[in-house]
Amino acid sequence: MSHYNFKKITVVPTAKDFVDIILSKTQRKTPTVVHKHYKISRIRAFYTRKVKFTQQNFHDRIQQLIQDFPKLDELHPFYSDLLNVLYDKDHYKLALGQLNIAKNLVDNVSKDYVRMLKYADSLYRCKCLKRAALGRMCTIMLKQRQSLAYLEQVRQHLARLPSIDPTTRTLLLCGCPNVGKSSFINKVTRADVEVQPYAFTTKALFIGHTDYKYLRWQVIDTPGLLDHSLEERNTIEMQAITALAHLRAAVLFLLDISEQCGHSIQEQVSLFRSLEPLFEGRPLLLVLTKIDVIRREELREDAQAIIREIEERGVPVLAMSALTEEGVIQVKNDACDRLLTFRVEQKLAGKKAIDIVNRLHLAQPQPRDSKPRPPCIPKAVLQKRRSEQMETDKRKLERDLEAELGDDYILDLKKHYDLPEEERYDDIPEVWNGHNIADYVDPEIEKKLAQIEVEEEALETAGFYEEDESEEDDEARDIRETAEAIRAKKKVMHLQSRVKKRAARNPRLPRTAKTSDLDTLCASMAERGMEVDQSQLSFAERSRSQSDARRALKRRRDETPATSRARSSSRVPRDQSGVRDEAQATKARKLAKLSMRQKNMHGKAGEADRHIHEKKPKHLFSGKRKSGKTQRR
Repeated sequence: MSHYNFKKITVVPTAKDFVDIILSKTQRKTPTVVHKHYKISRIRAFYTRKVKFTQQNFHDRIQQLIQDFPKLDELHPFYSDLLNVLYDKDHYKLALGQLNIAKNLVDNVSKDYVRMLKYADSLYRCKCLKRAALGRMCTIMLKQRQSLAYLEQVRQHLARLPSIDPTTRTLLLCGCPNVGKSSFINKVTRADVEVQPYAFTTKALFIGHTDYKYLRWQVIDTPGLLDHSLEERNTIEMQAITALAHLRAAVLFLLDISEQCGHSIQEQVSLFRSLEPLFEGRPLLLVLTKIDVIRREELREDAQAIIREIEERGVPVLAMSALTEEGVIQVKNDACDRLLTFRVEQKLAGKKAIDIVNRLHLAQPQPRDSKPRPPCIPKAVLQKRRSEQMETDKRKLERDLEAELGDDYILDLKKHYDLPEEERYDDIPEVWNGHNIADYVDPEIEKKLAQIEVEEEALETAGFYEEDESEEDDEARDIRETAEAIRAKKKVMHLQSRVKKRAARNPRLPRTAKTSDLDTLCASMAERGMEVDQSQLSFAERSRSQSDARRALKRRRDETPATSRARSSSRVPRDQSGVRDEAQATKARKLAKLSMRQKNMHGKAGEADRHIHEKKPKHLFSGKRKSGKTQRR
């Protein structure tokens, strides 16, 4: 786990946003209303509070930024040099120093103007001093726009850096560009580093994690290196140099023996020799890559001689191919084992291991005399052992029986029941609702069933079931006919009900159907064989007639109470109740209109109208806005 978490650094706002944030907070968190008729001490306290509040906000915000950014002197040398390579240590310190100076200047401005506010003799002078104080503070911060912009870029870049723990178990990959470093880390870890067939695909440090012997290991992929002096190396190459210089890791120098990376074996070995000072004090492995293209045995004699020379100097040489994954796991395991051994030797060589050994004491008993003292076993234990050995009638367990009988063994759960032998294997009675089912079973049921079957067979043989049914008598015939009549009547009633319901929903005849007179109806019925007496159909000649009288007019108001049909003859109209004469009624109407004038001015529809036409009522929008929800506004 990394000791540093650069992702928690506070976002650095621009100079303009910085000023807006502070002034907005001052406006929201301090009182906003003051009047000239207040006591001068109250006015001074009002503006002094604003100045001090603004100064404190500037101070706290700047101090938070300075504390969040890492201090180079307190960092691990790896991170300290990495920051120097990426951002220029002098520029970084200068930016933080300028912020610290701005913080002190803001504090001094606040002290000066608070001192002058103590002697201000009017509201106007207090206000002018407050404006001057806040203006000078804002000017100081606006001058730091370049430092703030630079620190924001540094913060964003720091947040993108991998979380590397300089003290944990680490495998460090290095070598010329495009020799297979990214392919190797993709194979042994869960990292996903971009792999392309051209040089300098990797431009920064990439980290992946793997497991070996139940331990977590970090594997670091570095950018490719070229064989030239340290002064000529660029920022990308210096990241790899920084990792080699400060990380206690097992170094895997990858050498492309196929020379497809664009560098010959001699150039890669020259780079290896130039980096040898950085390999001191670390486990080192020379890994030959891309053996799927060409094997070590197939190399030229001069190339093999160069590799043998490095191997004779004590550097182990391994071979692998990331494409076919041949030798990849072997390289990883060998590097991890060498690093574990190296770390253990380092710990044993330190003073800490000696201190721990000095604290341990292994006690070894010494004989006090020449008398032999063999181990003592109690007699009861010896007797018990003898009796166990001599016991012949040892009880056989179910396990022993199963081993003895084999496939013929059957588990008998009833043989140890506390019951007599003749009752031990009886069927267990079945009980239902508290009653034994066996009590309700006839023991001779099967015998009786056999007798019934014999009787039935005798009846069938005698032809008892083949006799014709007796003829229907008069009484049965009447009952059957009555039942059929009832069924027919019910069916007719059911059909009539359905027709009636359908007629209730829909008109029986269309509106365009023509009416027929009595003669047509009688002729139609005669054709169907039914004689109709017209004398009995005299009612059909009468049809519903509608009066031609005109509709009744509305009741006139001047009708007399005796002839009118009012709700109540004693009810007096509302505009006439309690009024002596017409003059008093006129006066009452004038007073009613006068009382409604004020409501009409406000646009009220009546006494019950509560509609507010004013969108910004003063009681809601005057004074200082408190902290909390403002949805009602």
